[in-house]
Amino acid sequence: MTRDLHLYRRLLHESRPYRARIVTLVGLSLLATPLALLLPLPLKIAVDSVVGDHPLPGFMAAMLPASVEHSKSAVLVAVAALLVAIAMAQQLLRLAVSYLQASTGERLVLDFRTKLFAHVQRLSFGYHDSRGSSDAIYRIQYDAMAIQKIAVDAVMPLVTAVFTIVGMFIVTASIDWQLALIAVALSPLLVLGSWHYRRKVRPQWREAKKIETSALGVVQEVLTGLRVVRAFGQEEHEHERFMARSAEGVRTRLRLTLMQGGFALAVGLVTAVSTALVLYVGVSHVQSGAMTLGSLLLVMTYLTQLYEPLETASAKTASLQGALVNAERAFALLDEDADVPERPDAMALSEPSRGAVTFRDVAFGYEPEQPVLDGVSFEIPPGTHVAIAGPTGAGKTTLVSLLMRFYDPTAGAVLLDGVDVRDIRLDDLRRQFAIVLQEPVLFSTSIAENIAYARPDASFEEIEAAARAAHAHEFIAALPEGYGTSVGERGVRLSGGERQRISLARAFLKDAPVLILDEATSSIDVRTEAMIMEAMDRLMQGRTTFMIAHRLSTLRDCDIQLQLDDGRVADIALPAAIRWGRRVEDQIHGHQPPMPSDARILD
Repeated sequence: MTRDLHLYRRLLHESRPYRARIVTLVGLSLLATPLALLLPLPLKIAVDSVVGDHPLPGFMAAMLPASVEHSKSAVLVAVAALLVAIAMAQQLLRLAVSYLQASTGERLVLDFRTKLFAHVQRLSFGYHDSRGSSDAIYRIQYDAMAIQKIAVDAVMPLVTAVFTIVGMFIVTASIDWQLALIAVALSPLLVLGSWHYRRKVRPQWREAKKIETSALGVVQEVLTGLRVVRAFGQEEHEHERFMARSAEGVRTRLRLTLMQGGFALAVGLVTAVSTALVLYVGVSHVQSGAMTLGSLLLVMTYLTQLYEPLETASAKTASLQGALVNAERAFALLDEDADVPERPDAMALSEPSRGAVTFRDVAFGYEPEQPVLDGVSFEIPPGTHVAIAGPTGAGKTTLVSLLMRFYDPTAGAVLLDGVDVRDIRLDDLRRQFAIVLQEPVLFSTSIAENIAYARPDASFEEIEAAARAAHAHEFIAALPEGYGTSVGERGVRLSGGERQRISLARAFLKDAPVLILDEATSSIDVRTEAMIMEAMDRLMQGRTTFMIAHRLSTLRDCDIQLQLDDGRVADIALPAAIRWGRRVEDQIHGHQPPMPSDARILD
C-alpha cells in the first residue's frame, strides 16, 4: 500500500500542469450523480400518479398548471418530457466528460513520453547495451500510458463511483432505511476481496510486461538483422523463437483473465445476494403498506445504479493493477542515473576549443572487475593528427569515447585545453567534436536533413558546400530527388561509400575543432577509399584529429601514433609508414621532416 501511495504521489506530480483540467473533469463527473438520481424519478411518478392515484410530488405539482395536474394523460406527457430532458442532459454531460477526458489523457501521455524519451537519450551506453533498446521502446510507448489509465481513465470513474454510492445510499435511506442498510451490508466483503486480489495479481502483471518486452526484443532483432536471417535461412528458427516468447505471454495473460474473471464473479455474487435480500424485504414492506410500489421500483432502480459503480470500481481495480505495474516500470526508467551527469556549476564555452587534449592517469572499465584502460597518460598539442593503433580490444574506441564524455573515467582525468571535460557543459563539450564512424549512422529522412544533422540551422548552400567537400554532391545530384531523396532506414538505399561520404559531409558542416575518425574507411573498396581519403585529408587540416585505423594507407597523414596494448599506452611515436616515406623524402631532398616535439607520454 505504501508503494502504491508513492506511485500516486509521483503520478500526481507529473499531472500538475493539467490539474485545472483534472479538477474540471472531476466536477463534471460529479454532476453525473444527481442526474443518475433523477433518472428513475419519472418512472416512480408514472407508477404512483398515473397508474395509481397518489398525488404528484410537490415539485411536479408546482411546475404544472392546475388544469393539467388533474389530467392523467397530460401528466403522462409531462413525465415523458421530464424523462427525455434528464436523459438529454445526461448524454450531453457524458459527451463533455468524454472529450475532456480524452484530451487531458492524451496530453498527459505525450508529456510523459517526451520526458521518458529525453531521459533515455541521456542514459549511458552501458545501460542500453545491457538492457537493449526494445526495453526502453516498450516503456516509452506502452508503460507511459499508465499516467492516463490511472490519473484519468481509472481515478475519475472511481471518484464518481464513490459519490454515486454515497448519494444513492442517502436517497435510499430517506425512502426506507432498512433497505439501505441491507444494500450496503455486504460491501465490506468487496473491500476485503479487492485488497486480496491486488496482492495476487500485481506479480502476474509484472511478469506479463517482462515477457511482452522480451517478445518485442525478438521482433526488433530480427527486423534489424533481416538480411542475416535470410542469408542463413533462419526464418523458421526466429519464427519459433517469437512464438515461444509470445505463447508464454499468452499463458500469463490468460491467468490474469481468470483472476480478473474470478474477482468479477465474486463481486457479481455479492451484489446479486444483496439485490435478492432488498427485493424480499421491499416486497414485504409494500404488502404491509409501509411503502408504495413506485417507491420500491425507485429503490430497486437505485440499487441497480448503486451496484453498477461498485462493479465498475471492481473492474477498474483489476485494470488498475496493470497500470500501476506500467507506472512502476516507467518511473524505474526515470530513476536510472545517467553515467555522465552534468555538474551544476559546469562552465560554458563561448569560443571553439583550440584542440589540446590531455589524458592524466586515466582508468576505465565497463565492468568494475574488467578494466579496459589503466593508467593512460599522454598530451596532444592543438592541430596534431594522431593515429591510434593496437590490437582488437586494446581500448582504442573506448579512449575516444572518454574524450567525448560518452563515459566518465573511473580514475584520472581527461582534459580539453587544460580543463577537465567533466567541468564543461555537455552540449558545449560535444560541439567541439565531429565524428565519422566505421558504420555511418543515417536517419530515415532526406539526404539534406542527414547532412544538416550536424547543424540544423544550416542553409541549403552550406549543406551543398559540405557535400561538395566530401565528394558527395555528384552522386546526390544524380538522384531523382537530389538532396530531398530519402535514404531509408539506416540509409539502406545508399551504398556503403555513399553513406560514408554523407557522414563526412556532416563532419564538414559541423566544422568542429576536434575530429574523430573511427575506422572510417575499413568497410569500403579501395577506389572509394581513395576518394574519401582525399576528402578526409582536407577535413583534417587545422584540426586535432584522432584516427583509428588498421590500414597503413589511412595513417599516412598522421603526425604521431599512440600504440595501445592491454589498456595502456605502450608507445607514442611517428608511424612506421610515415617514417619510411619521410626517409625516402630525406634522401631525395636532403632534409628531415619535423615531428610535433611536444607530443609525449606523461609520466
